[in-house]
Amino acid sequence: MEKKVAVIRGDGSSPEFVRETLRVLDAVAKKYGHVFHYTDVAMGGDAIDRFGDPLPEAELQKCRESDSVLLGSVGGPKWDSLPGEKRPEKGLLRLRAGMGLYSNCRPAKIWPQLADASPLKPSIVAKGIDFIIVRELTGGVYFGDHITEGEEGSEVAKDIMVYSRGEIERIGRIAFETARKRRKKVTSVDKANVLDTSRLWRKVIHELAKEYPDVECEDMLVDNCAMQIVKNPAQFDVIVTENMFGDILSDEASIITGSIGMIPSSSLGETTVGVYEPIHGSAPDLAGKNAVNPVACILSAAMMLRYSFSMEKEADCIEQAVNAVLDAGFRTADNKSEGCTVLGTVEITDEILKHI
Repeated sequence: MEKKVAVIRGDGSSPEFVRETLRVLDAVAKKYGHVFHYTDVAMGGDAIDRFGDPLPEAELQKCRESDSVLLGSVGGPKWDSLPGEKRPEKGLLRLRAGMGLYSNCRPAKIWPQLADASPLKPSIVAKGIDFIIVRELTGGVYFGDHITEGEEGSEVAKDIMVYSRGEIERIGRIAFETARKRRKKVTSVDKANVLDTSRLWRKVIHELAKEYPDVECEDMLVDNCAMQIVKNPAQFDVIVTENMFGDILSDEASIITGSIGMIPSSSLGETTVGVYEPIHGSAPDLAGKNAVNPVACILSAAMMLRYSFSMEKEADCIEQAVNAVLDAGFRTADNKSEGCTVLGTVEITDEILKHI
């Protein structure tokens, strides 16, 4: 099988862990007889430096013409002083909108070998952490109108949150279909005691739940969900929520697993052309030091193989290789523990490659 992969190498230390991920993909391709064709795409700070734009239309088109997109991380202090429309993160929003990526799925699963790294009490971790946050990605306040009015010294700013029935229904279906493949429970998170958008959200989810009688569905207010994620994460299977709530909750969920450097994610829309990326940032302080953890990006590549290319065996191969390396006691600096061997970005990938 031949596939075209658009590669956004990103900023800071991102090009380093993306490079290592491509090494793993090449090894998988060789083992299973595939060919992956890579096309470099400039986005974020890299694109700003080269084109004065965080995602030029020509670069976005390269993504549309590919079978999938592997994305590193963008941004850094170098571009923090730029106006909102010119910041690296604007390229990410434009990528999601331009490719119609309305669903972000982020697993929160603790690797048993890293249980000691979780900030939660061992008694909580022992119950298990294994859930997925399904976040609506192209609606809500992030994509609403942003207005600042008034004279200097008395400005008024407005950020408009908008959701339609159709947007809620399509993300809800993703959540229910995902739950059917797991433990058959959906927790819909909103702020229906305050927001009209959340009241519509709850209404549509309840109607949708009738089509999935085999899946348990519950409502939870976002502030309570934030508490429950650290109090009793074992209760969750699939959490579905709107854009801003999902942004916040998924970051919280990632840290309870012990290392943000181990969490992949996928963003999908109406087609199988998705964007796969680690959830962490570009770590500019680690750039050039051979110290950044490449595993989240490598596991993102495994998600790409599974969800966009239907390569189940190949995805399993990568995940099993990562598990074997953790079993052998190898770690990167962000998740080191007593008795383990700390390796650099290249060296930990070398160990993973031994198991491909």
